[in-house]
Amino acid sequence: MTRVAAIDCGTNTIRLLIAEADRDQSGSSRLKALRRRNEIVRLGQGVDRTGMLDPAALERTLTVVDAYAADCAELGVAPGGAVRRFVATSATRDARNREDFVAGVRRLLGIEPEVVSGQEEARLSFSGSLLGVRGGEDAGVQKGGERVQAPRLVVDLGGGSTELVLGVDAPSAAISLDTGSVRITERFLTGDVTPDSEAAARAEVRGLLDEAEQVVDLSAPGQLVGLAGTITTVTAHALGLQAFDPQTLGGAELNPQAVLASCEAIVHSTAEQRASWGYLAPGRRDVIAAGALVWSEVVTRVVERTTAAGRPLERVTTSLYDILDGIALSLVPAQTESEGTEA
Repeated sequence: MTRVAAIDCGTNTIRLLIAEADRDQSGSSRLKALRRRNEIVRLGQGVDRTGMLDPAALERTLTVVDAYAADCAELGVAPGGAVRRFVATSATRDARNREDFVAGVRRLLGIEPEVVSGQEEARLSFSGSLLGVRGGEDAGVQKGGERVQAPRLVVDLGGGSTELVLGVDAPSAAISLDTGSVRITERFLTGDVTPDSEAAARAEVRGLLDEAEQVVDLSAPGQLVGLAGTITTVTAHALGLQAFDPQTLGGAELNPQAVLASCEAIVHSTAEQRASWGYLAPGRRDVIAAGALVWSEVVTRVVERTTAAGRPLERVTTSLYDILDGIALSLVPAQTESEGTEA
């Protein structure tokens, strides 16, 4: 197995995964996590409005990058890009001064950070999600006289962008939308959620989903899979959890109605309610209403389209495996000699 370090730097959080990784002769991927870290740094603070990374946000983020470099050294991840990969997504893509950030990462980690496209972000998210989602054989469709596995729709809902990826074992269609919990908050929901602000936010998301449908067939999925912090929060709320519980949340399946009911409650929650939810990190409290609004629009649209196609969506799955795991897997050759270590 290969010891690798993957870093995912998004609009709201920066995360580290150090793992032993490999693929067996059949191409199946395996990861044995050695350390996971997650810090909310809000790198994308104000980027939607100014087009620039805020100096304070940049400093917060590079402080965490320095700590992650120390983790790599402690756990013996070799220097160099062969086993270390740093992926920056929406906020860094949008910032005119992103070179300041790139230079800081290069200095601290000794590798070139990649400011990836929305399409690459989508591909990595789909790859990682496969580690935590069981197959959809029971959600098959008739095709050519035989029953085949329906594709899954993987949705990675971040702070600044949301990726929709359709496929079975690999993406067949994907799009990255400029919407997410931080972006919608800064555009529409900086104060209390009012009928007018909510309506404007929903109109924006619906317009983007109209564009998405030109690329991704939202009537096709037999399974809807959600990734990232907003979706785990909605799932924890729907399950009535008292704290973040990965054993319960990973692979959790809910009917769409339960998801939408929790989204509605979160969108209209009070600050006191959000502070009482042990599964909601303090750094996510001010943007979770916007995230839940985006997720509710996605789920609603998929339910509408699959129902119209005669294959109503029956379940929404939460995966704790996502783009971070996909980044780690991307560092491993397509085939390596299996050493028999379980993921």
